[in-house]
Amino acid sequence: MKKKVVVGMSGGVDSSVAAYLLKEQGYDVIGVTMQIWQEEKERSLEGNGCCGLSAVEDAGRVAEVLGIPYYVMNFRQEFKNSVMDYFVEEYLRGHTPNPCIACNRYVKWEALLERSLAIGADFIATGHYARIEKLPTGRYAIRSSVTAAKDQTYALYNLTQEQLARTLMPVGDYPKEEIREIAAAAGLPVAHKPDSQEICFVPDGDYAGFIDRVAGERVPGPGMFVDSQGKVLGTHKGITHYTIGQRRGLGLPMGERVFVAEIRPEANEVVIGSDRDILTQTVVCGEVNYMTVADLESPARVLAKIRYNHRGEFCRIEKLPGGRVLCTFERPVRAATAGQAIVFYDGEYVLGGGTILGTDA
Repeated sequence: MKKKVVVGMSGGVDSSVAAYLLKEQGYDVIGVTMQIWQEEKERSLEGNGCCGLSAVEDAGRVAEVLGIPYYVMNFRQEFKNSVMDYFVEEYLRGHTPNPCIACNRYVKWEALLERSLAIGADFIATGHYARIEKLPTGRYAIRSSVTAAKDQTYALYNLTQEQLARTLMPVGDYPKEEIREIAAAAGLPVAHKPDSQEICFVPDGDYAGFIDRVAGERVPGPGMFVDSQGKVLGTHKGITHYTIGQRRGLGLPMGERVFVAEIRPEANEVVIGSDRDILTQTVVCGEVNYMTVADLESPARVLAKIRYNHRGEFCRIEKLPGGRVLCTFERPVRAATAGQAIVFYDGEYVLGGGTILGTDA
């Protein structure tokens, strides 16, 4: 009997080819687009977003070409609770969140997998550029894709063992160029569709404006730019407009290059410093998810990435009380930002990762 797989179809070329490859491999494929926009009338999510209204049209056309069943599932509440609300709350705390990581864990996997298993599916699948392998220890781990340029393992570090065991990622075995060639050869109408770049629920890139609309009176107003000694340098627009390492848009006539070095939500202050002030050799993270190992039994040397496009630096990781991990880098890293993920690599495999809490143990 054929194994049944639900493919999360975003209307883009990667998830479309994932569905095609799995059908070619003999799976019973069902296409699903996750409805996350909050109101039917909201066409602001159309664009090239991964789950906007246009995604339904494109994914539906692909499903028709492939001859597979296709459905739209409502995940509005899950998306609002686990992604949009989290995004706003983190910015209000002076952190810089990564909503795609939250969406992956709690919507694209937790919620979609639960619903897919309920309708008799054996697996879910996505178009991510990553590979899943079962290790000799019996644990599942994410492995880097064959193409470093499109590798998406960073955003997948917090998937659970149960989720990995039920997930297929066929696209991770191909470079992007070949994926587009496969789509064109299969007659898929999205073969040359541009990739989505923006956060789907903030398509105009105005994060602060989005937070203003959602949080209303809870948004802190203007405050003071200060230096590390507390000297007032000017007035900022509100802490939600800034992130660690930011240089542009500060409006400070300092006569030299300066950066956001710290955000203090309690005092409504944004600390300004030099490039030296945003370098650190230590990062502390929490909410750690381990992948290649069940737990960190002893200190280890790993390659760690502190943001999606970070090339990575080697560091020593060791456990701290409360499930936290101290990361001591061999070379300083720039602009480690509370709220972002830090992901640990053991060769091509994701050992685990967590959420950056700060730079002091």
